Amino acid sequence: MPSYTVTVATGSQWFAGTDDYIYLSLVGSAGCSEKHLLDKPFYNDFERGAVDSYDVTVDEELGDIQLIKIEKRKYWIHDDWYLKYVTLKTPYGDYIEFPCYRWITGEGEIVLRDGRAKLARDDQIHILKQHRRKELETRQKQYRWMEWNPGFPLSIDAKYHKDLPRDIQFDSEKGVDFVLNYSKAMENLFINCFMHMFQSSWNDFADFEKIFVKISNTISERVMNHWQEDLMFGYQFLNGCNPVLIQRCMKLPEKLPVTTEMVECSLERQLTLEQEVEQGNIFIVDFELLDGIDANKTDPCTLQFLAAPICLLYKNLANKMVPIAIQLNQVPGDENPIFLPSDAKYDWLLAKIWVRSSDFHVHQTITHLLRTHLVSEVFGIAMYRQLPAVHPIFKLLVAHVRFTIAINTKAREQLICEYGLFDKANATGGGGHVQMVQRAMQDLTYTSLCFPEAIKARGMDSTEDIPYYFYRDDGLLVWEAIKTFTADVVGIYYESDQVVVEDQELQDFVKDIYVYGMRGKKASGFPKSIKTKEKLSEYLTVVIFTASAQHAAVNFGQYDWCSWIPNAPPTMRAPPPTAKGVVTIEQIVGTLPDRGRSCWHLGAVWALSQFQENELFLGMYPEEHFIEKPVKEAMARFRKNLDTIVSVIAERNKNKKLPYYYLSPDRIPNSVAI
Repeated sequence: MPSYTVTVATGSQWFAGTDDYIYLSLVGSAGCSEKHLLDKPFYNDFERGAVDSYDVTVDEELGDIQLIKIEKRKYWIHDDWYLKYVTLKTPYGDYIEFPCYRWITGEGEIVLRDGRAKLARDDQIHILKQHRRKELETRQKQYRWMEWNPGFPLSIDAKYHKDLPRDIQFDSEKGVDFVLNYSKAMENLFINCFMHMFQSSWNDFADFEKIFVKISNTISERVMNHWQEDLMFGYQFLNGCNPVLIQRCMKLPEKLPVTTEMVECSLERQLTLEQEVEQGNIFIVDFELLDGIDANKTDPCTLQFLAAPICLLYKNLANKMVPIAIQLNQVPGDENPIFLPSDAKYDWLLAKIWVRSSDFHVHQTITHLLRTHLVSEVFGIAMYRQLPAVHPIFKLLVAHVRFTIAINTKAREQLICEYGLFDKANATGGGGHVQMVQRAMQDLTYTSLCFPEAIKARGMDSTEDIPYYFYRDDGLLVWEAIKTFTADVVGIYYESDQVVVEDQELQDFVKDIYVYGMRGKKASGFPKSIKTKEKLSEYLTVVIFTASAQHAAVNFGQYDWCSWIPNAPPTMRAPPPTAKGVVTIEQIVGTLPDRGRSCWHLGAVWALSQFQENELFLGMYPEEHFIEKPVKEAMARFRKNLDTIVSVIAERNKNKKLPYYYLSPDRIPNSVAI
């Protein structure tokens, strides 16, 4: 009688093993086997991290094995089981791999196909077509779209983390409990004694050092020592944690009536301001998005304020960016003066602090939350709804949406919800952050997620002209490496543009993103369908780059740049100044966040800047969803390209007082998971 050797691998994460009864059935082209209990006498099967082998003898010839069915039945108490993969050695000595990488819960069962990636057109056998269809039907019931707030990209229909499908939950929910993590961060930073001191002001700038952890030779310490300098202020628009707003000024806006006389002491080329604009030396950051946003009113004891500044920057003869004019609100007038470097020291300093605070709000809510977290969640939900596990694009993307839906669900549960942690310390809490996302959806376009296009659209693409823009330089290297990799994978499975057009599952995936993620807005420029291999490769690059590199660039520098409170105040407790010559140091300290809010802010930026335990970085694919040699070779080339980029960045950073490393591939996690 034919005998098969079955090898079963259990996951190594916590609670992955099971004591339940595990049964296996084989489905072949010539028949189906009986259900076989996989059990060895006097042996604890399916322990965490175990790889167990069993001999399975069947009554008759089964032909080519098409599917295997794994069933789990209760032994004592229900425990979930994480099955990595099953390998089958046939009576003829062939090996067939069945990747799984999923949880089997309760009295569950799972039907697996072998690991070769297949498009729908490759499946001619009825049973395989049926398996494909059933898998998507089941997933579409589990992964439902929901509107969390009007105008937002749609998100997963789950109120709490525990309501999510088990496969996309965190291994341990405790690890991503924001309340726990922020409190733990404050404890680790020895600042928990201040955390309830709301309304209590600091005495002076030096007083902020009481909650500042000095780690010598780090960026955060350098920020503390140099934050008041114009060069440090300008540098952050290029290489801080929000390097996406600065753009070349092609024409001075009418709403900023700045003249050559006002700024001539800052101009170094003996040109008028208009001539400097023509020569491409003037840059602008406009926080118009914040105009009219409601400030946080959740604490009746503390008034909080927002501004909508416009900041003009100048590229000096050393090719460094320095601020030359700041207007703190959008409508010019006597009570909205243009602050200048030639003004009194504290006038200019407070104007810059207002810009830094505004930058913090746009960074957290738009650059970080909307444009990486929420967008990546859309990609993830659409993938689970429209691409079966056997589809090559599912196999390619699954590592890049790992834990994203889970972290966002947890954020909606604890962080950005009504009365959530976001309300504690942020001036845009209490609903302002929701208004900001609703507004920013107008600017969320497909081309703005294409990294090279986004850089070009802001006039920031010339390396000769703007030599110290490391975010751009490193981002382009990583973008190209990802694009080469996706083009390789697309080339393996799609022999022509026609195959792309005819792949209905792929087209449904793209349509889901357009209809539900982008809310069917034509102006978003998101494609409703994809017609060429080249466009598909670009689209997949957008998905992977957004989830990995873009998120890394704007997330993991938060402690570096935002831990020194005066450099990134999460709230301001007095309105912007309406006249010059009246600002004092006491007024600035009274405007900055109180002790309690400072501590919650510090706990947040510390927690958000930490990598996950067992983090998987770009190019790491420990789950072998792909089994074919050509794809494994493409992955190896991808890793080699990434290693080269790591070396290039390390060489550039040598001896730099302010190294830029957020886009070094060995520091870019595969997915948005924190």
